[in-house]
Amino acid sequence: MDILSQQLFNGLTIGSVYSLVALGLTLVYGILHIPNFAHGAMYMLGAYVTLTMMLLWGLHYWLAMAISVLVVGLLSVLMERLVFHPLRNAPPIHDKIAAIGILLFLEALAQLIWGADYRSMGTPYGEVINLFGLTVTMQRILINVGAVVVMLLLYLFLKKTMVGSTIIAMAQNREGAHLVGINTNKVAMLTFLISGGLAAIAASLAAPINLVFPGMGHLVILKAFVIIILGGMGSIPGAILGGYILGFSESLGATYLSNDYKDIIAFLLLVIILSFRPKGLFAREGF
Repeated sequence: MDILSQQLFNGLTIGSVYSLVALGLTLVYGILHIPNFAHGAMYMLGAYVTLTMMLLWGLHYWLAMAISVLVVGLLSVLMERLVFHPLRNAPPIHDKIAAIGILLFLEALAQLIWGADYRSMGTPYGEVINLFGLTVTMQRILINVGAVVVMLLLYLFLKKTMVGSTIIAMAQNREGAHLVGINTNKVAMLTFLISGGLAAIAASLAAPINLVFPGMGHLVILKAFVIIILGGMGSIPGAILGGYILGFSESLGATYLSNDYKDIIAFLLLVIILSFRPKGLFAREGF
């Protein structure tokens, strides 16, 4: 039971990170129908910016994370303006090719700036504590609590604010939103800003318990796509639920099956769930 409880907590931690990454991805897809493969690069840059702020400038972890959220969010907006916006009337395959190109370019740029070495990120929350019989670090608790807080804030923003309502309206019907006076360009930019910020938060929270390197976004973005397909393309509840399903499955699978095959579990789940629910766990209805 101790091992099971420990792995359930680990699954909760992994799922929290996956859900935050998948939320940013599903926001962009829900609004603009762009499968943003470059989102993995935003995740990677979020970790590097936080690490750089802490090491070079000596900033506190929280301040470094705030700067990372701002920088990566603005980079995401720049990406939308310079790449995706000009391609808005192009065939859908062009968006995919452009996103993959951005991913490869940003990874090469990160390797040029920071090098290819694996780096570790320090954290002021490395203390090991005993929580209800579980041996955990404060950082892992922070990941779980932080993810829930961010999800609640995003929900309140989308459901309780006028700006959030415009995002939902655009997700439901872009042309209709434009006809009633919503500035679709500003909504698209805001969506990318939020998406990049979510990726930076996820990376900044997860990096202290993992490693930072230029290719760190590869597997994360693949699993994020699995999650949003499982949950239903463009569904926010589906992205959250899918992230936690995958987190628990990987953690338990690594313990009771084999750690060598834990990354295959995501794609096995994809096949099984889509066999019964071809549209995912949640049908998309404007988030």
